[in-house]
Amino acid sequence: MLVGLGGLHVVAVERCRDGVLLIDVESPPGPVGCPGCGQVAESRGRKALVLVDAPMSAAAVRVRWRKRRFRCADEACPRESFTEQNALVAAPRAKLTARAVIWAVGQMRRENASVQGVARQLGVSWRTVWRHVRPVLETRAADESRFDGVTTLGVDEHLWHHVSTRPVADGGRGPKELTGMVDLSRDASGRVRARLLDLVPGRSAKAYADWLQERGQEFRDGVQVATLDPFAGYKKALDDELDDTVAVLDAFHVVKLGTTAVDEVRRRVQQDTLGHRGRRGDALYGIRNILRAGQERLTDRQKARLDAAFTQREEHVEVDVAWQAAQQLRDAYRHADLATGRKIAEHVLESLPTCPIPEIARLGRTLRQWRAAFLSYWDTDRSSNGGTEAVNGLIELARRVARGFRNYDNYRLRMLLIAGGLDPTTPT
Repeated sequence: MLVGLGGLHVVAVERCRDGVLLIDVESPPGPVGCPGCGQVAESRGRKALVLVDAPMSAAAVRVRWRKRRFRCADEACPRESFTEQNALVAAPRAKLTARAVIWAVGQMRRENASVQGVARQLGVSWRTVWRHVRPVLETRAADESRFDGVTTLGVDEHLWHHVSTRPVADGGRGPKELTGMVDLSRDASGRVRARLLDLVPGRSAKAYADWLQERGQEFRDGVQVATLDPFAGYKKALDDELDDTVAVLDAFHVVKLGTTAVDEVRRRVQQDTLGHRGRRGDALYGIRNILRAGQERLTDRQKARLDAAFTQREEHVEVDVAWQAAQQLRDAYRHADLATGRKIAEHVLESLPTCPIPEIARLGRTLRQWRAAFLSYWDTDRSSNGGTEAVNGLIELARRVARGFRNYDNYRLRMLLIAGGLDPTTPT
């Protein structure tokens, strides 16, 4: 009951000098059939095998399994001799017990533990842990059923290393950019189950399209909504492979485009009026952070600072107009009523391209090019890439904990485990 190794009895428990808990176990005596011919085998004593088990009470644990040895009584049997096996205890030729492997996977999944941290708790090397954990993750990653039920698909890119982009064949790590696909489907309660589906090298239309082709027609037919940032490569892949899917431009990236346009106007006006970059004491430089915030979050003091900066010089009216345009874009996303929010968005599409401020006009032309994907936000119950950004946050944290990665295959498996791609039943 205390040790929990099915089919084995505890013979002795010993606390070693180094603090390791040593547990002696063995199976009860009884007749055993030969796995080769089925005839009852003859006992040839026992053989001790020491296995690493999951920690117990913060102490490393070793299980000394006194395995029974047998010899087949049939001289014609090619098996001749064999040793008892129990897959519930450990796989053949393994150094870790089965539950130690499960514990290690759980620590990396739920607690975001590094392989080295797990190895330290088990009292073994990094290679020993990864040699046992990797086959488990590879088996789960190869299971195509984990792609079932995906109706909303998100895509985004991130950098997984910052060194040279030498090919893997030449000893390098390959491309810095990876394209990540995320399941953003909703469960029965309406909650988005953000989980990483895969990571593929590169940031291009081909990288995304190839992955979609590999998933098969049934998967592609099931995807109804696809969210993405304003990158033409991903949009091309969606148009080619998911022509019946509704593409949705991510709200976060659209608002960021508006905020960036306001900052560009502020810096240009600063240069035109004062002839230098922003300095302490400059009116526009002093409100640079306030311009990035939503007007609904501003305090009375912050609003007064904005008014003072906008009215200080006549040229500052450009910054005022640009800020109002960006706030209007935010209001479209923030409005509680979808129909009203869509009307505001349509007004933005009509007014921004004709704005005399060049940065705002460029923003308007960009949104007009993405018109269908931009307006789809209000037609798909506010679908966004927010879950994808959350998954990217988990990935960034895991990479910092591990102090970086040098092997893409190991990186992909670890991120799939941490971000829920290998366990669809457990929410991220």
